[in-house]
Amino acid sequence: MFALYALLVAIALSGLSYIFVKTFQLENYRLANYFQKVKKFDFSFGRKTPLVFTNRIKRLFFCIFLLDFCVFLLFFGLIPNFWVNFALTILIFIFSPIWVTLAFLCTLPIENLIKQNFVKKAKKKLSKCSCKTIAITGSYGKTSTKNILFQLLREEFDVCATPKSFNTPMGVCKTILEDLKETDDFFVVEFGARRVGDIEKLANLVGVDFGIITPIGNCHLETFGSLENLENTKFELCEGAKDLVVFSGKSKSSKKLFDRFERKKYLVGEDGSFAYAKDISTSPEGSAFTLVLDGKSLKCRTRLLGRASIDNIVEAAAMAHLLGESDFDIVRAVEKLTSTPHRLELLKGFVNVIDDSYNSNLDGFKEALSVLSSFCGRKIVVSPGIVELGKAQFETNRLAGQEVAKCADIFLIMNETNKDALTEGATSVDGKSGEKKESAKKCQLLFAKTREEQKKILKDLLKSGDTVLFENNMK
Repeated sequence: MFALYALLVAIALSGLSYIFVKTFQLENYRLANYFQKVKKFDFSFGRKTPLVFTNRIKRLFFCIFLLDFCVFLLFFGLIPNFWVNFALTILIFIFSPIWVTLAFLCTLPIENLIKQNFVKKAKKKLSKCSCKTIAITGSYGKTSTKNILFQLLREEFDVCATPKSFNTPMGVCKTILEDLKETDDFFVVEFGARRVGDIEKLANLVGVDFGIITPIGNCHLETFGSLENLENTKFELCEGAKDLVVFSGKSKSSKKLFDRFERKKYLVGEDGSFAYAKDISTSPEGSAFTLVLDGKSLKCRTRLLGRASIDNIVEAAAMAHLLGESDFDIVRAVEKLTSTPHRLELLKGFVNVIDDSYNSNLDGFKEALSVLSSFCGRKIVVSPGIVELGKAQFETNRLAGQEVAKCADIFLIMNETNKDALTEGATSVDGKSGEKKESAKKCQLLFAKTREEQKKILKDLLKSGDTVLFENNMK
């Protein structure tokens, strides 16, 4: 009978460890990051990003169950006392974060062997393909630029690109094994990084023929430690590039890397550079602009929203041109472009929804607010602010709050993380007059602790004709 009790308790505790396992997965299985969350009791209870039940997660859950079952089987058999065993059950639940870590360490040797085999298979398949690899990295616009370049190149070439935000070694390997064909001309890969050396690993994995450096700013400073470390990490792509690299001129850091790179390179985005946009007009329906590409002017229209989207188009169009795509096909592809999900994606209905929930930087926040301001009717912003900025987080979110107050009628702040900074910014005092800004007076501030509370507030609040911006609202 005690074996059955041990089985039932082990199953129950394994299920209750869900929130800890989810947090561990969101921290990319990094123990240091995970224990920082544990220390702050910052677990992923109600976040939008769900636990992905990969084979690795299934093995981790099985190991947690096995550890629970063995411990309870031993104690229930040796000490058949209800209260002692009840106390043990509560104790193990309290220390579940450590229990998850123990299970992780037990499965780590197996996971490393599986990972090595996975990488070996991907490299073997890639070696049989004649495609050229185009790697894209930066702080902002990586995924959107990758998707735009994919849509441009497929007008004339066979192309494979990493899906969604697949930008880690395992995500890239998965794409190679499942999607890459031997007949593909180009493999477009997004390189993500949270620490120095991350991009070098990806470059060594797939090789880099061509590179694109999008704008670089203060993202993930909490893990990089400094902007200099972030710049050096992005430069790891350049060091591995065999042919040429396109650099965005839209940030000081990307221009700094352009000056530092000593091989074949092209600067884009600045007036007079290899490629840039002029005569720009934007609206809630999209944008029109002149693309100046290698000295030629091309009239373009796109359904994508905002000037940031045009910057991404310029970077992608420059690379497509350098790879031999015709001007006619570039213009045609730009007109057909579809938005990247959750990145200034417009959803029309009872209310207009601007889904920018995967954005996580101040410049992108400002651009999304600029797009919002072009709509008629009430303007509502829903956001938890910007995270992973270390010491710069409070000031960055205070500035974001100020920007929201300039154009929004209602600002719904999500969760406690940046509540004080966003509120201070949205109600800040004008340093010149000592009086509250007129814009801030018009902006109503609301607060929701959970996603369920957010949904209820919006349900009661929204009216036909409203426009809602969800900004960095994925958590």
